[in-house]
Amino acid sequence: MLQRRAHPAERALGSMRHRRAAIMLGREVGRAQRQRGRARGAGEVQIDSAIAAAPRSRAATPGAAHDFDVAGALWTLVRTDFKVRYHGTVMGFVWAMLKPLAMFVVLMSVFTFVFPSQDDYALRLVLGLFLYDYFQEATKTGLVSLHAKGYLIGRSRFPRWLLVVASTANPLLVVLTASGAILACLAVTGRTPAPLALALFLLYLLLFSAIVIAFSLASSVLFVRYRDLNQIWEVAVQAGLFVAPIIYPIDVLPERYHRLVYLWPPSSVIEFSRAVLLDGAPPSLRAHLCLVAATAASLAAGIAVYRRFGPGVPEHL
Repeated sequence: MLQRRAHPAERALGSMRHRRAAIMLGREVGRAQRQRGRARGAGEVQIDSAIAAAPRSRAATPGAAHDFDVAGALWTLVRTDFKVRYHGTVMGFVWAMLKPLAMFVVLMSVFTFVFPSQDDYALRLVLGLFLYDYFQEATKTGLVSLHAKGYLIGRSRFPRWLLVVASTANPLLVVLTASGAILACLAVTGRTPAPLALALFLLYLLLFSAIVIAFSLASSVLFVRYRDLNQIWEVAVQAGLFVAPIIYPIDVLPERYHRLVYLWPPSSVIEFSRAVLLDGAPPSLRAHLCLVAATAASLAAGIAVYRRFGPGVPEHL
């Protein structure tokens, strides 16, 4: 079948329409990029201002002596991260607390209905899931923290490990909010934990945060060299969800396998937290000493790896 050749005027009109569409598309893309850039730019300005106002650091590794305003810079990084994360939303920072509360209500409703005959199963599951979610999200963001904030490393001189520590703030706020909801649920049901139990639970969260920071310090400086670490760790934490005694009670496993389960860092924190909050039976002194020793060893290893590879980070960004 013969096709009619387009008239030159028609071809010119079609070309003009294509150019007009391309121009409009370019304008829309540019507008979206400017909106995202304003949020990021505001964060950069605030961070740069705080760093410029602080005394210059003499060291760039955790644990080293320096006269840098660490607390002020860390607070600025955390605050700016929250502003950028929730930029453009109506409720802003409220979402950081609303999401874990909503998830808590959903999980409690579902598992209380599905497993009504098993005492405390829903609370045990929810507590384990939120603790593990903190470990998963904080280590994943910590792993890529230096790479994601690389634009700050080349522009300002400050302890770079602050970027790693600040990246774990949002997951920590989520688990703290969820913990508050769990404690409120226990109080409503007349099972308010004793002051000692609350103090031990806060200690577990503190040690857990130290383990997360230790891993993030080491993995962040390795990720800029080996970009496959992100994918490997994502698979590892997904598999680790079934290693930790979250869905199943650890008693279903033979006792000889318990030590292997406790080698996975979230396992001990999850079991210890359940013991003090839900069972009212704190672990033994020996178990606490093992957890403290494991945390100290993790911090020592993380700081050692960071000091070894940290100075070369700008070369790989």
